Amino acid sequence: MPKASFPKIIVYGVLGIFVALILQSLAVMLETVLFGESSPSENTQNIVQMILEAPAFILATTIAGPIMEEFVFRRSILGIISRYSNFWVGAVISSLLFAFAHNDGHLLIYFFLGFFFSLEYKVTGRIWTSMITHVGMNTLVIIVQLAVQKGMI
Repeated sequence: MPKASFPKIIVYGVLGIFVALILQSLAVMLETVLFGESSPSENTQNIVQMILEAPAFILATTIAGPIMEEFVFRRSILGIISRYSNFWVGAVISSLLFAFAHNDGHLLIYFFLGFFFSLEYKVTGRIWTSMITHVGMNTLVIIVQLAVQKGMI
């Protein structure tokens, strides 16, 4: 599979942020329909609390964490499973593992996001695409949550 050019990686990565946010909203609605009222993400609440206590932690949650997760779940797990099976099996398994790793009861949300990040990686052939999307999405979510916490929204 040909690898995407640098401009294409940037465009797909940035547009992916908005697609991921829409997917997250759809997954929240689906969880609400299937399981009743959807509770806030414990992960996000814990992360916001840690950032409020130690502001430098924002770098771990918005940059280091998403990059590490992309290497682990997409590059490694998806890559290994795809080598012995096919992309679709690898994407499903790596997305399920991604969802279980977040361990806060929002399996559909994390599965949808993990699967979307897998598709980005497949379409462009570059892990940087899903990294840009994942970092951007986490950054926007944390900024909004901090603004809510501080009473700005």
